Amino acid sequence: MSDNKSCLTWQRCDNNPVSMLNPITKIIAIFTLGISSMAWPDPCLGIAFIVVLFVVAIIARIIVPYVKLMFGFGIPMTLMLMFIQGLYSPSNKTFIADFGFAKLGLEGMIYAGRVVVTVLVFLGSFYIMNKTTYIGSMVAALTGIGFPAKIGYLVLASLNVVPQMQRRMSVISQAQSARGLKMSGSAIGRLRALIPLLGPVVLSSLTDAQERGMTLETRGFGVSGVKRTSIVEVQWRVYDSVLTYMLLLILAISLVLSTCFYVGIIPYYGGLK
Repeated sequence: MSDNKSCLTWQRCDNNPVSMLNPITKIIAIFTLGISSMAWPDPCLGIAFIVVLFVVAIIARIIVPYVKLMFGFGIPMTLMLMFIQGLYSPSNKTFIADFGFAKLGLEGMIYAGRVVVTVLVFLGSFYIMNKTTYIGSMVAALTGIGFPAKIGYLVLASLNVVPQMQRRMSVISQAQSARGLKMSGSAIGRLRALIPLLGPVVLSSLTDAQERGMTLETRGFGVSGVKRTSIVEVQWRVYDSVLTYMLLLILAISLVLSTCFYVGIIPYYGGLK
């Protein structure tokens, strides 16, 4: 537990700069970095953003799971797209290798690289936001800027459903193991042991959803014409404004330069045309 007295016991109290950012700032970062990588004509800008995200993950103290995610997802995806686009893309005109059965095209490689780095930028930035942001703070920030409360609850429920299912599955599997059900062994054996768990997990999830709905109804969630308050306070600080302006500036510059490259106003060093 941190010594940050403004945090409640059920909130994230990580004393690092990433966790202290406003959730809206992190959401803006996800879209600005991802769209900039998508618009840029080659993978270079996206690669630069990925390097920056690794630094951010180090600051946020989540570098180990972040590396596992990025490499575990990025390497197979890169190999698959490089094989498909590099060898069989119809846009290939400049060939850099001949394997006999197919030729490796530069244009397909560049396109595959753009797709990979764009996906990794979106994935990495969203993972950092998810790991450094208390979900209640995100919902409070969204409703604070004018989003309907129902949209906020939808975001909260969507982000909570998978962790809740995992925790429920773990509790039920431990209970079944205590009753003598064998949960280890071969893959087929584990699969057979998993099937009886699906019923209790689904039923408990439905019961939990019903209880949540009744709780929201008793607390006046559907009442209109009133201003709702939140126990979670989210502040917009000076560095949130500075970072947001920097992100929007990066997005504007990348979009303008990319447009100039595509229409030919500025010669593209990579031979876009």
